[in-house]
Amino acid sequence: MQNASCDIGLIGLAVMGQNLVLNMNDHGYKVAVFNRTVSKVDEFVQNEAKGTQVEGAHSIAELIQLLKRPRRVMLMVKAGSVVDDNIELLLPHLEAGDIIIDGGNSLYTDSNRRTQELAKKGILFIGTGVSGGEEGARNGPSIMPGGNPAAWPHVKAIFQSIAAKVDDGTPCCDWVGEDGAGHYVKMVHNGIEYGDMQLICEAYQLMKDALGLTADELHEVFGEWNKGELDSYLIEITTNIFAKKDDEGKAVVDQILDTAGQKGTGKWTGISSLELGVPVTLIGEAVYARCLSAMKDERVEASKVLSGPAKPSAGDRKEFIEDVRRALYCSKLISYAQGYMLLREAAKEMKWNLNFGGIALMWRGGCIIRSRFLGKIKEAFDKNPQLNNLLMDDFFKQTLLDYQASWRRAIVKAIEFGVPTPAFGTALAFFDGYRTGRLPANLLQAQRDYFGAHTYERIDKPRGEFFHTNWTGHGGRVASGTYNV
Repeated sequence: MQNASCDIGLIGLAVMGQNLVLNMNDHGYKVAVFNRTVSKVDEFVQNEAKGTQVEGAHSIAELIQLLKRPRRVMLMVKAGSVVDDNIELLLPHLEAGDIIIDGGNSLYTDSNRRTQELAKKGILFIGTGVSGGEEGARNGPSIMPGGNPAAWPHVKAIFQSIAAKVDDGTPCCDWVGEDGAGHYVKMVHNGIEYGDMQLICEAYQLMKDALGLTADELHEVFGEWNKGELDSYLIEITTNIFAKKDDEGKAVVDQILDTAGQKGTGKWTGISSLELGVPVTLIGEAVYARCLSAMKDERVEASKVLSGPAKPSAGDRKEFIEDVRRALYCSKLISYAQGYMLLREAAKEMKWNLNFGGIALMWRGGCIIRSRFLGKIKEAFDKNPQLNNLLMDDFFKQTLLDYQASWRRAIVKAIEFGVPTPAFGTALAFFDGYRTGRLPANLLQAQRDYFGAHTYERIDKPRGEFFHTNWTGHGGRVASGTYNV
């Protein structure tokens, strides 16, 4: 019989799993590890984990025997059926009150199901988002746990000790909510990450194509930006990327093929926004931009026959760069506002009690979208926990009003130069739509009523009363039912 001396077990020794184990070890927790390819366990224990308290196991049964009760097992495996397969392998060895933690990028509906199914068997489930990549996992990630609330007290100390900390020492980890809430918040985080990356790429292409800035010059520009209100992890790494040279002295970024990959969390965010009827347009455009980038061969052929506009003058370089910076910042504000709109609607739909300011705090450190600006979101919800939309907060509102002239000029310049800026453009379109008291949806509803008798409401009648017009003079008296997303 093995000595049950380990605080937690972890299955899945890829980069994230290994670094989380070493992080836990650094904080005084004894970790047992297992991997489907068992040879990887011995390699890890003899190399990266050499000289630590980490214990290797060569079977699930051996792993469980190494764990203190209640047994805590964290899965760092590929999302989808692999998680379910591992849960099935674990169940015969567990007892009531034991805890299974899924730390991968699982779809939140899977975490809803797993929480409920495992609760019926007496097993407590946590589905947690873990953000920060390899570096974050090793030195302090952002951790977003949800699932069965009864499990939280048993993992809170471990998670909060290994998580990133903000300046006052507060950990970037707290309980998010029941069922799939943790993975939902991580999904929206990743969607916002898609948006942030696309916005940065649009700023890059606009300055490169319109001003002809080199990688070295872009390194200087982004370095300056990172000293101000755009201060963030993604701006920081972008600054570093522009400085990297290959063996021939060429900028590495200029040698990389312009086709982007994706793993699905951005797409899931877009799908959820459509299901809930929330216009998260910027994240959608960021996903589509990656899809368009993948059409490389078609784009190359099209570039030979489809010409753009004659290049105008870029004007004053310093002013142009500042307009682009402000456009990036304003668009970023819109993206986060949209992400929080989605979180609010999801919380209503799923009956989750999400702490919106707390989520911003969890994203302040460790994660990919960490930035100075997230403190402003925390302040907004501290001032008004019932805030319907971040755009109504004084900071957001005033920044957009102060910067909108620059934002518009940057997009006009992009149009004049023929540089695609779908995320900049949709952010401004959302801002203009959101601040417009009367949109043309009255005409749209008239069209729907004309061809499908879908009815409409009137401006001179109470909301909830529906009317139908016999537009052609020979329509029937029967109206269609209504349906709203």
